[in-house]
Amino acid sequence: MTASAPITQDVHTIPRKLPEGGKINLVGLTRARLREVLIENGTAEKQAKMRTNQIWQWIYQWGVRDFAAMTNLSKAYRAELDEKFEVAIPEVVTRQISEDGTRKYLVRIAGGHEVEVVYIPEEGRGTLCISSQVGCTLTCTFCHTGTQKLVRNLTAAEIIGQVMMARDDLDEWPEPGTRTDQDQPRLLSNIVLMGMGEPLYNFENVRDAMKIAMDPEGIQLSRRRITLSTSGVVSEMARTAEEIGCQLAISYHATTDEVRDVLVPINKRWKLGSLLEALASYPKVSNSERITFEYVMLKGVNDSDADAHRLVGQIRDYGIPAKINLIPFNEWPGSPYERSSNNRIRAFADIVHNAGYSSPIRKPRGEDIMAACGQLKSATERARKSRRQIEAEAGMGNS
Repeated sequence: MTASAPITQDVHTIPRKLPEGGKINLVGLTRARLREVLIENGTAEKQAKMRTNQIWQWIYQWGVRDFAAMTNLSKAYRAELDEKFEVAIPEVVTRQISEDGTRKYLVRIAGGHEVEVVYIPEEGRGTLCISSQVGCTLTCTFCHTGTQKLVRNLTAAEIIGQVMMARDDLDEWPEPGTRTDQDQPRLLSNIVLMGMGEPLYNFENVRDAMKIAMDPEGIQLSRRRITLSTSGVVSEMARTAEEIGCQLAISYHATTDEVRDVLVPINKRWKLGSLLEALASYPKVSNSERITFEYVMLKGVNDSDADAHRLVGQIRDYGIPAKINLIPFNEWPGSPYERSSNNRIRAFADIVHNAGYSSPIRKPRGEDIMAACGQLKSATERARKSRRQIEAEAGMGNS
């Protein structure tokens, strides 16, 4: 696609209806749980480990959804599996392709809810931005997604299903019997949990889905190819390092508690001091190379030279190995903020760079289809629920 090509709006429904009738979906189950489910439904215990490995490879290494095509299983066993189980992923409702090649998918999940997924192609690689919740628990004032109320957490199946859906669309499953060639460029080489929702308010499902993505007998992405972005759920950071071990990005966006309380209201619960302490300990536990600080540039709000100096001072004082991604604000209808000027962003970046930190200015991608950072919001989700209902569905309880 050339840069001058008009936007392509490829709006269609993928002809893969989700099976009906009470079958158990095998997608999203951990290896241990898959083995248990097979045994509970008639697979001999002495064969369960082998069957688990075989089915796992078909689903996650080769992208096969039809049990009849799993040819190293007996015909009788395949028929038995088909009676009791399904391999179901979210349904693509629409796909839009930006002038820059970015793809935005609207996918439908159980209950008729919809979430958005974005694929960003780059030279020799590609990044998939996936969602972890329908809506969002948080109300970050610069984020379009944050204006949509939380409806519910996504299941592990719905999270890893977004990755499987994108591999379908990119036609990137290897032929059965072969493996993904790790020495060749991959169209989907990276995952970022930066879509709709706060991943650490849906920890168990995110963890299980990412373990599947990292499994060497499946999609085979290394933990360094997965970045989880949080707004600052300090209570779950150590657990993330221990149980997932992926790269961490923090939606920082302000250098004083006064400003961050407004931009990222979770700061009222975990102030900058406690957040920075948690970030300082994260690389030591997970062997993560650097924490990525995400910093959206808002005109007259957080973009002064003083902010830049304060930012590098905080990172240095806490000894955090870091890089700082400066994000030009992606404006959306009704937004109360404006994007900082290019000159102001460059001046901010120079201060950070001169202090010894990487300070790339993120190039906005997919703005013409509202797929850029902070712009995701399913237009069809308008659920309005009581706080009690939201917390119950999100599994938040009284926390």
